[in-house]
Amino acid sequence: MVAIAATPATRTTGIGTSTLQIAKRALLRYLRSPQLIVLGTIQGAMFLLIFRYVFGGAIPIKGGIPYVDFLVPGFITTGVLFSGMNAASGAAEDLSQGFVDRLRSLPVPRSCFLTGRALADTVWNTWGLAITAAIGFAVGFRLHGSWVDALAAFGLCVVFGFAFEWLFIMLGLIAGTAQAAQGMALLVFPFTFVSSAYIPVNSMPGWMQAFASRQPITYMVDAVRILSQGHAAQVLIGHSAAYEVTHALLWSAAFVVVFAPLAALKYRRS
Repeated sequence: MVAIAATPATRTTGIGTSTLQIAKRALLRYLRSPQLIVLGTIQGAMFLLIFRYVFGGAIPIKGGIPYVDFLVPGFITTGVLFSGMNAASGAAEDLSQGFVDRLRSLPVPRSCFLTGRALADTVWNTWGLAITAAIGFAVGFRLHGSWVDALAAFGLCVVFGFAFEWLFIMLGLIAGTAQAAQGMALLVFPFTFVSSAYIPVNSMPGWMQAFASRQPITYMVDAVRILSQGHAAQVLIGHSAAYEVTHALLWSAAFVVVFAPLAALKYRRS
């Protein structure tokens, strides 16, 4: 009688465990590249100082809001786009260097790469938001709302970062290389300037105001600005906090609904 060796059944690791492991790997890669932390902090501080002290004196804000209090909420909110370049280049590197191929040979859910990448980059964005907020306070930014509203504004920025991560992950998978991913991510940045992030929308040409006042970044910036600056910002913007926050969250949900499936489709085909 011939003995037949039993083959152990292949077990698939759960989506939660797999996602956390992928996120841990991505975060460790960030921590092992301290130049990313140092350069990112210096770059953020440099741009904030330029806007605060070079352009601030030339940009009047109606309603008695100092320019630094107008600027910092916009700068913090749009900071998630600048941090998003890391998500695009990181996804492209994982694809080009064979990590995705090795992952597919393991008994793990395929979606764990995308969810783990988004989770890790959201954590990284949260750290960057905290650093940028600290620099903002150092250059004179002050809250004119409650601390509860301020924490809600910070939480909104984290939500915005998570939503935009799916766009940048998709761009990284499309680009294929880190250099190309960085170039594609730069195409998003002009939208930060055609918004209310750095100057009031009503100071733009009329044809530009129609777009700038209705694009998602403006809703996100205005939501954070009202929560951090209170009544004066609400009068300046012309809408309530509930109106701006609702529109900002709807846009964030739309980004996830649109770009997460597109990123998953590209990942399956890559």
